[in-house]
Amino acid sequence: MKPAPPTAAVAPAAVQPSSNPAAQAIDRATWSSQAPPEQLSDVLIRVQALLQRAHFSPGEIDGKDGGNLKTAVAAFEQAHNLPVDGLLDDQVWTQLSRNAGPVMTDYVIAAEDVQGPFVAEIPKEMADQAKLDHLAYKSPLEGLAEKFHMSPELLQALNPGADFARAGSTIVVVAPGAADLPAKVARVEVDKSRLQARAYGADGALLAVYPATVGSEDRPAPSGTWEVRAVAPEPTYTYDPSRLTFGKKSAGKLTIKAGPNNPVGATWIDLTKETYGIHGTPDPSLVGKVASHGCVRLTNWDVAQLGRAVEKGAKVVFVGSEGAGA
Repeated sequence: MKPAPPTAAVAPAAVQPSSNPAAQAIDRATWSSQAPPEQLSDVLIRVQALLQRAHFSPGEIDGKDGGNLKTAVAAFEQAHNLPVDGLLDDQVWTQLSRNAGPVMTDYVIAAEDVQGPFVAEIPKEMADQAKLDHLAYKSPLEGLAEKFHMSPELLQALNPGADFARAGSTIVVVAPGAADLPAKVARVEVDKSRLQARAYGADGALLAVYPATVGSEDRPAPSGTWEVRAVAPEPTYTYDPSRLTFGKKSAGKLTIKAGPNNPVGATWIDLTKETYGIHGTPDPSLVGKVASHGCVRLTNWDVAQLGRAVEKGAKVVFVGSEGAGA
């Protein structure tokens, strides 16, 4: 039996349309093969937001056409019995935009968004990272961008001249979809060829699809079937040169404190394969685009959602091979 697709991209009931003209233009944007180039970004922002809302994550919402968007569209097509090519067309748009509602909204910056503490710069070397008390966001802008699953560049472009460090000011953001999946995850399929992680319920229903960085040719992810051993929100990261094959071994064993800019991001899903897990990242723009040290890397918001839904004992199946292409 073919797994049922995730729920449609229905707007959350609490979303209020933005009063900002730029946001309203995005909410009016409609896909067309004849759309002029100047409207393409608006269309792509809306498409990315609707895919995320339907649990076919495009990763970071940036209004650009790229590999993660194509992978998300292809997964959406496959789940809805459409021809699979990863390209927007009339069939995809009709299915995706049905009952969609607004994807943009206004947000008043809260005190907790700006109170920090923030870290001026995250050092590149793990030995220097280990000296920090918290691997925090570098600025309110970075934190707000992750909160709404957007690139900082897009958030700035939609809010020219905004002071993201001032509580009480109103900004335009992507209206977030449901924070949680509709059911518990019983199985995760990690596709090394498609750079994708797919979450299934106990009944075999497809619950979510996420873009992923999955190992590399030099440090491949494992093969076969493993299990979830534990889920750790806000994890610390331990670099142990006796167990790992990367990094500067001369630095010795290091413990890096928790935080969204920790090497494993905001959530660690530990696997029964030693030293391997599914985790977040300090740089969501690179998910699906660069190699990892063998683990499965998702955006912080995607892995947090998966972490809340998956439980100890859930199966994690690795399929495909690194470098094989979609």
